[in-house]
Amino acid sequence: MRRLLFPVLPLALIVAAPPAAAQQQSQSYKFLEAVKNEKGDEVIKILDQPGQTIVNTRDITSGEGALHIVVKRGNGMYLRYLLSRGADPNLRDGRGDTPLLLAVQFGQNALVDILTAAKANPNLANGGGETPLIRAVQKRDLALVRTLLAAGANPDQTDNVAGMSARDYARADARTPAIAKLIDETPKRAPRAVAGPKM
Repeated sequence: MRRLLFPVLPLALIVAAPPAAAQQQSQSYKFLEAVKNEKGDEVIKILDQPGQTIVNTRDITSGEGALHIVVKRGNGMYLRYLLSRGADPNLRDGRGDTPLLLAVQFGQNALVDILTAAKANPNLANGGGETPLIRAVQKRDLALVRTLLAAGANPDQTDNVAGMSARDYARADARTPAIAKLIDETPKRAPRAVAGPKM
């Protein structure tokens, strides 16, 4: 019997001391839970720890980051705070949605302004190739279309599902002539040249 106790003891010590990756994941989980539950004091405490880079952590199941959570909730003050702490405005969730794409989807026009001011890329598409501008055109939101075009959105970038661009969607929808006119007044962009090796 005594022989069995000795080998079990080191195993118990190994189990009791989780690896650094597990501790970080636990801290990441606590951070995202604090953001979800609007526990601002906990969020600040976690982000104020020296050397902390947890602000861009993502949920392991959904891929959502803190910005995705606060954008869905429509909280502009929280969004500004997280951006000021280094949150990436172009972080993608598991479906490829960026905070800007979600702000457009949920009609959060004020958050679109905050994100574009923070250099959110208006041309980052999700997994289906849908850009914030395509989504704004489909929602028939003239103000969002105007804001995104001013931020540099490309009306000729196509999605992966229908192979259509924001310009195509606007022309196909007779209910929104003002959007179609605005996009038609936006010059077409020449495709980017791909640089290769010089011989």
